[in-house]
Formats: sequence, C-alpha cells, structure tokens
Amino acid sequence: MSKVGVVTDSNSGITSEVAQQMGIYSLPMPFTIDEEEYLEGINLTIPEFFHKLKGDYNVATSQPSPMEITKLWDKALQDFDEIVFIPMSSGLSGECQTATMLAEDYEGKVVVINNQRISVTQKQSVRDALYLAQQGKSAKDIKKILEDQKFDSSIYITIDDLSYLRKGGRLTPAVAILGNILKIKPVLQIQGEKLDAFAKARTVKATKTIMIDAVKSDLQGRFKDIAGDMKLCIAHTDNYDAAMEFKKEVEAAIPGYIIEDVDDLSLSVSCHIGPGALALACVRVVK
Repeated sequence: MSKVGVVTDSNSGITSEVAQQMGIYSLPMPFTIDEEEYLEGINLTIPEFFHKLKGDYNVATSQPSPMEITKLWDKALQDFDEIVFIPMSSGLSGECQTATMLAEDYEGKVVVINNQRISVTQKQSVRDALYLAQQGKSAKDIKKILEDQKFDSSIYITIDDLSYLRKGGRLTPAVAILGNILKIKPVLQIQGEKLDAFAKARTVKATKTIMIDAVKSDLQGRFKDIAGDMKLCIAHTDNYDAAMEFKKEVEAAIPGYIIEDVDDLSLSVSCHIGPGALALACVRVVK
C-alpha cells in the first residue's frame, strides 16, 4: 500500500508552520507589494498584509513559480510514495492548471485535485484528504472522492468597502464610489469555480440575514440529502470580533450546527475585497 502525502497552498489558511504540525505541506502564496515579493506566512504575516493593504501600497496577488511548486513536491516525495496536491480553485487562479501540467513529469506520483475550493472550504478538503490517506486510500482514490463532491460547498461573503473591488477591476470607479456613498453592502457567493454577485443590502445586519438565509436554503435544498454531513464555517478579513459575534448569531439561527472554524479569509481573496468582510460557508465533510 502506497504512503500518500498531502500538499496544499496557503490559500487554504494553512501556513507552512501549521502544515508541519498537521503532517502535511503547504506552499506559501506570493504577493507583490510595491514591486517586492512577499510570501504568506514566511515574511508576510496577516497583520502586516492588512497594514499594507489599508495603506498607500500597491498590493497584488501572484502565483507560485513552477520551480517553487516542484521543489515542495520533491521534498514531500522524500517522505511519501505519492502525493495529492490541493491548490485553490481553478476558476480563481491559474495555479491549478500550471500544477496539472507539471504533474505530468512525475509519472503518476503527483495527483492534482481540482475540486474548486478556496479558504475554509479548501482547508476542509485538506483535512478530508489527510483522513482518506490515513484510511489507506490511494492518491487517485482521494482525487475521485474529493472531485465527485466538489460542488458540495457554498461561501457567502459580505464586503465592507467597495473600493477594493474597484482596484481589482471588478467594479468601475463610478459604481464603487456610488456604492460607498449609498452605503450599499454587496453579498458575493463562491459556488464551484466562480465568484459572483448574490445580493445587496444597506446594512451589515441585513447582509448577515441574507447569508444565513442563503445557507439555510442550501441545507434544505441543494444539500438536503447530505445535510448531516455538512459543517458551517465563518471567515473574515481583519474583522475577528465581528466574526465571533456573527458565529453566535449563526448558531442561534441554524440549530444543530456548532461552528468550530472562525478563520481569516484567504489573503488572495482579501486582496480583492479588502478588510471588514464577513463570510459564512457550508461544506461537506468526508465520512
């Protein structure tokens, strides 16, 4: 029986340090800040990231180089017979496509999983892969199971400041300015590979109600047959106290679900939506 290792990237919220504690590997995501490269969790902490994002700095996302990807794979293959690599959603980055091409040179020892996850849902996929590996599943088995369940998750995000979406080119300057003047709070959704608009409201309270109702609808509709396998997670961008308060509200509104994960939203997503965001996710757990 092959010994299978698990590799991901820091978009999962798992830094290299945490990965080591879990017995897995995590590829630090690079960011360009005023033309200098930083690596998440290496020489760029979350507080430092938001300090620069809020300041007069040019912050942009980037992709790991092929050399950095294969370097980590080679390291993992010193300890394991084969590995699964779980990158961020192929719909949000070209990293997955790059990794898939690179894996062709590894004669089946590296299996790239494209189950279109990001942040807290990607983190759960990593946990699922680790569990399956411990159960003796092969890398190809793990890929099939996780990709078969790739649509069994939803993330809803409310944004505090539209100017960051404008900077990223997702809104025109006029719409962003008008939205901020009118205090419009959009709710976005990530289902599968796309980040789309879902709803809008005037108050944070209203956006939280929209997100809770959306997850309720998912649990009673799309995920009705697997509701017992679903878990709820909360994420935020530099908004921990509000996230903990939101946790209480969600648990009261959706009985039977205890929220264990209140995480920082992926910095790659945070870069485009700015600080002050809240997210509510539901994701299937492999059992």
